[in-house]
Formats: sequence, C-alpha cells, structure tokens
Amino acid sequence: MTARRFGFTIVILLLSSSFALAQPRAKVIINEDCSGPGGSNMQTLLLLIQSPQVEVLGITVVSGNQWRDEEVARTLRLLEIIGRTDIPVVPGAVFPLVRRREEAQLWQERYGKVAFAGAWDDRWWHEPFVVPQLAEGQPTTRPADEDAAHFLIRMVHKYPHEVTIYEGGPMTNLALAISIDPDFPSLAEGLVFMGGSVSPQTDDPEFVNNPRHEFNFWFDPEAAQIVLRAGWKKIVCTPVDISIKTHLTPEMIKQIDAGGTPLAHYVARYYESGQGGTYMWDELAAAAWIDPTLITKRETRYMSVDLNRGAGYGNTLTWTERDKPKTGVQLVEIQVDLDGEKFNRMFVGLMTAATLPAQAAAK
Repeated sequence: MTARRFGFTIVILLLSSSFALAQPRAKVIINEDCSGPGGSNMQTLLLLIQSPQVEVLGITVVSGNQWRDEEVARTLRLLEIIGRTDIPVVPGAVFPLVRRREEAQLWQERYGKVAFAGAWDDRWWHEPFVVPQLAEGQPTTRPADEDAAHFLIRMVHKYPHEVTIYEGGPMTNLALAISIDPDFPSLAEGLVFMGGSVSPQTDDPEFVNNPRHEFNFWFDPEAAQIVLRAGWKKIVCTPVDISIKTHLTPEMIKQIDAGGTPLAHYVARYYESGQGGTYMWDELAAAAWIDPTLITKRETRYMSVDLNRGAGYGNTLTWTERDKPKTGVQLVEIQVDLDGEKFNRMFVGLMTAATLPAQAAAK
C-alpha cells in the first residue's frame, strides 16, 4: 500500500469512528439490587456504563441480594472508584410489596429450603438499615434525594419513548412506579429484565428441585406480576435457562486484570465475592440489549407469576397463545440460546476499555 493510500485509509477510519461516536446513545435506567463488592450485579453496572452506545440516566436501587442501604453504599463506592460519580444513585424500596423475611422462613419450613434467599439469607443476615464496613471502602458521595419510583416516572416523561428500563433485581421499584403513574410503562421504550425460569437444563441444586423457581420473582412475586401485566411496548426476558450457559472464567479475569485500570482491578479482585457464583446472570441481559445478535434463539410466550401461597409461590408461569388466560397477561420475548464466545469477548473488551470521564460521557 502506498503512503498516500495508507493516509486515505486512516482518514476514512477516523471519519467512520467520528460518525459512530456522533450517533445518539440509547438511554437506560438501571434498576438493580446492587449487591457487592463485585459479582454479577456490579459487573452489569460496569458493562452498561462502559458501553459507548449507552447513556445511563441513573441507577435505581432495590433490596434483593442485599438490603437497599448497603447496596446504595456499594454502588456509590463503585462509581467513585471508576470516576463516574455524575451518575445518580437513587434509593428505592427496602421491602417487597407483601412478603417479609419471617413469612419466607415459614414458607421454607413448610415447602423446603431455597438455595439462595438474598438479603433474608441466614449466611449474611443483618438488620435492614445497617451498612457494614465495606471491603472496597466506604463512600464519601451521597445518593440522590429523590426516590426510585418518582425518578423512573420523571425520566420517562422527560424522554418519552426513549428510555429502556433495565431490571436486574426484584421488581418492587417498577411496581411502585406503575402504581403511582399507570402511564409509566407505555412511556418507556421497553423493559429488559433478568428473571424467571422456564425449563433450565442443569444439575444446579438451586433449580433441580424446582425448575420454575427464580430469586428475583420469588423475593417479590406481587411486584413481578404487576410489572409483567403492565402495558410495555416490548418486554425482553433473560431467564435462568440461558443465564446458566454463561460463566466468568479465570482466563477472562486474567485478561481483565491486565487492563490495569481501577475498574479492571476492581472486577478481578472482587468477582468471586458475588453471591451468584460465576454465572453472568445480569450481564447477559444488559449485553444482549446493547447487541441483540448475541442471542441466537428466542421464543415468545405470555408470562406471569404464581401468587398462590403454596409450594409454587413466586414461580414463573408461561403460556402459549392457545393456552393463555383470557385477561391480564402480556407477550414476553424469552431468550433461549446465545453466542457465548461473542458475549465473552464483548464483556472482556468493555471491562478493559478506558472509562470515559463524566464530561466526555455526557457528549
């Protein structure tokens, strides 16, 4: 290649990059039970924040894997570590709409112990409003004064039909927003969530005994039903079935750590601290929203949640068009299979990329 042709090629590449950067970024609110340090929930925040295709309007926090106040502190500290304290952290619901820990314990005595009970789990139980000493350090920044439900409503009214709601935890905040403003779902661009379980092929003890059990639905079943029956333009579900096909491997962690940034070192140091093992539960839901080609197989069903107080309380319910109830259910796109290598490359790439400072990220 001649020097002239080489220079022309460089100019074309630069123009192409500038054009890509000039494209409007997809707006998202991350609604998450931000347990930490590290693990699937925090890695999902990082994936969405790191993507140049995404504008994170805020992070609304809900109790789930841990209690809300601890999760808020861990989220604030993470944003300090990566230099993105411009992103609002908005406290949401402390408790599910109906369930309480004592009732969940009695339910387990009657129907069998669940493998993971989140903030209610005896292995790391503490009182709801206690924030323990954090391994990653205590935050010095503060959360937003607004509550999650009103923040969600305000943002979809400010940017009608532009904001995708990403849901990686129990759906309590979303249910409260719907109860306050029934127009909230229809004003959003859509709902993307990790949750539910249909028919996972696994010997994981969490799902062998009860394949339709999934923590996010189980922790607040009433909220999940409200959200799944609301009038969203589109609902996309990343269920247990596909999440358990993902794994954060030691080789991926080695590649990420070699990135050398505070973000990369955080992921490498704390990834095993997450409560969900090495499954990339929530990361896949976020990544597939950014790049739908990661998903190689989908199906569509109607979906809801079992609210009977028996052994199936909180279980995932699904129907075909022929068998669905006559009222109150919505179609959900369910992800079935993925290109695992492509997903892994995307995740490692975003975790090793430089984090844009707040001023650049806002452009």
